[in-house]
Amino acid sequence: MSANPAANTKPPKNQVLNEADWSAPTAPRTALVKRLRDKGIRSEAVLSAMLRVPRERFIDEALWSRAYQDDALPIGHGQTISQPFVVARMIEAILPSGSASTGRFGKILEVGTGCGYQAAVLAQLADEVYSIERIKALYDKARANLRPLRIPNVRLAYGDGYQGLPDAAPFDAIIVAAAAPDLPQALVQQLKRGGKMIIPVGQSEAGAAQQLKLIDKRGMTVIEKQLDLVRFVPMLGGLVK
Repeated sequence: MSANPAANTKPPKNQVLNEADWSAPTAPRTALVKRLRDKGIRSEAVLSAMLRVPRERFIDEALWSRAYQDDALPIGHGQTISQPFVVARMIEAILPSGSASTGRFGKILEVGTGCGYQAAVLAQLADEVYSIERIKALYDKARANLRPLRIPNVRLAYGDGYQGLPDAAPFDAIIVAAAAPDLPQALVQQLKRGGKMIIPVGQSEAGAAQQLKLIDKRGMTVIEKQLDLVRFVPMLGGLVK
């Protein structure tokens, strides 16, 4: 039996996938979700979302045998697809209050689209997903990865994540997939009252860990809560063409 998690499921090039072709649980995805539950992820909504999304479709075919390991993997341009546990942990932390099992975001912003995987997971949990990427080649890759899945509620933008998307604000939640040296105030301003943001904060020297922070915007007050130590690529400003 092949160890390839997508064995016998790879579509011909340019074939549009129907939702039933990609969202049905597979054995590797089911095993990953069990590991995430064993590691402490409690939200059935988050686990169900991750069960639906084919992670192998967002990485190079050479890495397919590792698609459902709980590891970060390279996606080119010095970037990575995040470890599944970290994806689940971050999304779970910002779910609307009282919605751990059935909750849904209205409008969410992802900073750092990368290959598009986390946006696809968020799309299972939100009415609208906005995702911004500063590296044009990754923006194009994410579009190509998402297009065959025909997910209608994801909107990608090529731009500077530090600036966010003010024209689409305010957001119910913001999730940042790179480590900022300080809390970006432009993103805080784009949270609606009662909104939450999760972001790794700290320097990104080799081997250094950052502090995962949960930001809770309550009226004019911003409450910061420290969560786990994590390791992310640095959040940089400007555009890469």
